[in-house]
Amino acid sequence: MSELIDVEREGHAARVRFLRTDKHNAFNRALSDAVMDALAMLEMDADVHCVVLTGSGGAFSAGADMSEAVAAIDNAGRSEGMGATIARAARFPKPIIAAVNGICYGGGALLAISCDIRIASEDAAFRFPGASYGLVVGGAQLPRVIGAAHAKELLFTGRVVRADEALRIGLVNRVVPRDEIDSAAMALAAEIAANSPEALVATKEVVERAVEADDAFTREAAWNAKLRQSPEHHARFRAAADRVTRRPPAPN
Repeated sequence: MSELIDVEREGHAARVRFLRTDKHNAFNRALSDAVMDALAMLEMDADVHCVVLTGSGGAFSAGADMSEAVAAIDNAGRSEGMGATIARAARFPKPIIAAVNGICYGGGALLAISCDIRIASEDAAFRFPGASYGLVVGGAQLPRVIGAAHAKELLFTGRVVRADEALRIGLVNRVVPRDEIDSAAMALAAEIAANSPEALVATKEVVERAVEADDAFTREAAWNAKLRQSPEHHARFRAAADRVTRRPPAPN
């Protein structure tokens, strides 16, 4: 579908892999569009019962492309970045698994927790840095996954969470060796996909209703619409982007 993603099928399971490897799979508009198109296609494909999202190289995703975001600030204020992709994954009606193969920061972490199940490699690392940028990132979803107290700590501090802690607090379902992440995720997807596709969709809808947070999503969106236009957010985001630009590339 695109040079930025690879879509593979194995039986009734499918895998979407992000291929913006040189940018740690940071989401620019092109990658966002490619992933949303793939999800739309897989939703309509009755032969696909379960989907895996994963990254390439040493990252699941480093979040939104900071260069593109800074350019948006320069032109007309801050855009919502990869928010549309996260929202598309969150409303995907079939079971969706995040195979977190390394760095999973910011919007990447939000995309992962918008999936139904998370499998992490031993070197996976999560971070929800919204508050350091002057935004709310994950306030609606994260408490549903790990509870309010753990969520507040991670959101207030923006610290890095390694795979072992992520497993302990329920941020991920399981941790596997790095070279087993693909096979483990696809094996789980195949196990899920062997069940009734209609029952899977129905079960997902019922569980989502059981942990509904519609008002929280609305409030997070409203706050961010305001915060993205604030001088403080612009200054904090520019400073963070500048640090990323000066940082030497991490080895794969």
